[in-house]
Amino acid sequence: MYWLALVIAGGFEVVGVITMNRLVRQKSVLNVLMMILAFAGSFSCLTYAMNGIAMGTAYAVWTGIGTVGGAIVGMLMYNEAKSGWRILFIAMIITSAVGLKLIS
Repeated sequence: MYWLALVIAGGFEVVGVITMNRLVRQKSVLNVLMMILAFAGSFSCLTYAMNGIAMGTAYAVWTGIGTVGGAIVGMLMYNEAKSGWRILFIAMIITSAVGLKLIS
């Protein structure tokens, strides 16, 4: 259950980054509220996950999910670079997160 909460926290983190980008492009109260709710959900789920997962592991996986999610969203929605090197390093982050799960 703690790992599921950690994955959900990472998902909220990605949503928070997307809404942050929307806020930069279009300032509105709705975008501010969505961003606050997304980051609050992220931190809440992360806090819960840390009850059963070591802090270092939970934080590393959470930031990895946010980093990979943000990079993939940037490539798919905002036409950011899709080079082979970038995809390789994204795969390395995913592999590292899975490795942390396997050894914990």
